[in-house]
Formats: sequence, structure tokens, C-alpha cells
Amino acid sequence: MERPAWAPQGIDISVPSVSRIYDYYLGGSHNFEVDREAARRAMGFMPGLPKIMKANRAFMRRTVEFASAEGIGQFLDIGSGIPAFGNVHEVAASLDPDAKVLYVDHDPVAVAHSRAVLEGNANAAVVNADLREPRKILHSQEAAGLFDLERPVAVLLNFVLHFLEDKDQPYRAVAELRDALAPGSLITVTHASYDGVPASVEDTDAAVAVYSETRSPLVMRSREQIARFFDGFELVRPGLVSMPDWRPGSPADQEDPYAYSGFAGVGRKA
Repeated sequence: MERPAWAPQGIDISVPSVSRIYDYYLGGSHNFEVDREAARRAMGFMPGLPKIMKANRAFMRRTVEFASAEGIGQFLDIGSGIPAFGNVHEVAASLDPDAKVLYVDHDPVAVAHSRAVLEGNANAAVVNADLREPRKILHSQEAAGLFDLERPVAVLLNFVLHFLEDKDQPYRAVAELRDALAPGSLITVTHASYDGVPASVEDTDAAVAVYSETRSPLVMRSREQIARFFDGFELVRPGLVSMPDWRPGSPADQEDPYAYSGFAGVGRKA
């Protein structure tokens, strides 16, 4: 199997990666045939998967705009994936030229490409780390160089928590982040669920099963289980809703029924 010049040495390009599958859904080019094949199989059961990913991106843009309007200029994007047009640092900088952004991912391709994109940018960085170990993120050299943790931070946990199994203790990880944040900090969450998916349970299960071939199986959770991630936070209006229903943007964000799959919300630490 031929290794593209941009692919870091040492990664196994025979195993699909969730960040590279996501990149393919968004029309990116930093993916391998094994990722494209997995994505196409999942789309065979849920053809609207790219619409779900685009709804997630639209929610991200709206929440960055909301955080900036609240006076927050520090953004921690965990599970950031492979950079695409309109990433967090671009949205944040368009609103506040001094905004600071730290991307976090454990996929070597996502980290390498992020470093290339951010080269020369003093207000943004990427760290190779994992949500399962919040302290390593918060105590990283990159975080220390960008953030003042005495001031509020917006933590973006978009489409990442559903790749943590219960044995990974995802609620503990979020609680550790929460306890380290200053009052007024925000947390944003998007999470997969059977709720709202315009496909049969059988087809949805088959699409989910494709992710079992990756190193990050997809875990579907109920609305009640997702709401637990906001323990210790005050949910910002309109609460935990489908992605297009969180402070709707353009009508284009609300067009496709697949966009209403799963849940999204923003919480504020008191």
C-alpha cells in the first residue's frame, strides 16, 4: 500500500481512523483508501452521514461565535481532527484577533496536518494528547503557552465523547476538565444517539458497526446519558437539543433530516 508523502511515518495505514473518515465525509483529502472504503460502507446504511458532520461543523461555528460574544477568548478543541476550512482558530480570530486556540488529538495525521496549518500562528497550537487524560492536556507545554486558566475557557467536545467507551470513564474525564476551569467557562458537546436518526435501528446499527473496525468504536448514548456530561454546568438556552435547533443559523443548516441526528448542548460553569 503506497504511503502518501504527507502521511507521518509509523502509522498503520491499513486500519481506518475516525478522524480520517470524518475528513472524507467533509470532502477532505487527508484520508486513505481504507478510510474511504469504511466511510462508503457506513454511508450505504446511512447516506446522510456527511450531512450530520456538516451540521456538527455549523454548530461549532455558532458556539464559537456565542463564546466570543460572552467575552471568552480561549478555546480548547479536544478531538479536533484534521483541519478543514473554517476551523475554530479561523472563526475565533475573525471575531477576536487575540483569541487563543489549542487543538487536541491523538491521531498522528490530524496532529501533523494541524501543525502544518498552524505554522507561524502564535495564537494557536496543537498537542498530541487524549481526552482520557485531561491533566496531560491542561498541563501540557502548549496549554501553558496559550492559556490563562484563571480566566474562562470554552472547551469543545464535539463528536468526541461518543468515541469513549464506558470503560474509558468519559464522565470522569469531563468532570476533571470542569473542575480545572474558571467560573464562566463553557463546555460544548455534540454526541451521537439513536434519537432523531432518519434510518431504521437495523441500518443505524450496521453503520455503527463499521466503526468497530477502527481503534475508536462508536458508542450511541441516550439523551439522559448525554445530559450527564453537563453535571456541574448550567445548560445554556435552549438546552440539550438537535444540532440545527441550537440557536439556529442559516436555513441551510436546517435542510436535511439527517442533521437532526443526536444531541448538542452548551453548558456554563457557575
